[in-house]
Amino acid sequence: MNGSLFGYDPQDTWLHRLSGATKMLAFAGLSVIAMVSYDTRLTLGITLMALILFAQAKIHWRQVKFAIMLILIFSSLNLLAVYLFAPQYGVQLYGSRHVLLGSGYFALTQEQLFYEFNLGLKYVVTVPLALIFLITTNPSEFAASLNKLHISYRIGYAIALALRYIPDIQATYRQISYAQQARGHELSRKASLKTRLTGAAQILMPLIFSSLDRIDAISHAMELRRFGRYKQRSWYMDRPWRWPDYATLLAVALIVAAGIGLWQVNGGRFYNPFR
Repeated sequence: MNGSLFGYDPQDTWLHRLSGATKMLAFAGLSVIAMVSYDTRLTLGITLMALILFAQAKIHWRQVKFAIMLILIFSSLNLLAVYLFAPQYGVQLYGSRHVLLGSGYFALTQEQLFYEFNLGLKYVVTVPLALIFLITTNPSEFAASLNKLHISYRIGYAIALALRYIPDIQATYRQISYAQQARGHELSRKASLKTRLTGAAQILMPLIFSSLDRIDAISHAMELRRFGRYKQRSWYMDRPWRWPDYATLLAVALIVAAGIGLWQVNGGRFYNPFR
């Protein structure tokens, strides 16, 4: 796999050897409890664990740099919008007001900063989990694993094709970009940000048409092979569940149970250090 693209990257780590269904259930469980809970201690713990797993998966920065930078930009804009439209929301949540800077409606308070810190953690914790799932999961094996969970193999194949298509879309984007640059349109880092954004927008249209052509070709090929005629099918790539799969799911279940238990301790989803 090209190091600058993110998609399935075959490696020999314990995360790669886990069943695709195990990783999907673990990703769903950790993401849901991290997004629902506003207990900073729990979210920080899951974030630290996710970063350790990210390193153990042997994922290189160049593989995910673009995706992470894009997510960070949109997350920062969202946090700024939260402050601009509801600068006193943290005060309402935590029932106290400790002003750090300014006065009036837009006064910056400890409560608002703490709330937005928790909100930012939710973005941070889900990114490495999602990238681990994408980069360590073989799409074909993942489809077989979903079928073990009694999910229709048609749905499994649709998800597998989507996962396989991620690096293909990126490769096509780069090919179109290089073709545009060969015609004299500067889209590299030498160009200004405005020029690069305009060029990227111009690439979207041929990228969409090429994607539609691929989808049409794949759908015709599957129809010619009578895909979906039978209720069951055999699998070329199937990974049996082993003890690491059960241990992983048990660990995730304990984390989810701890998150639910903290709701009872905190009297709700929010951990309030200002009481």
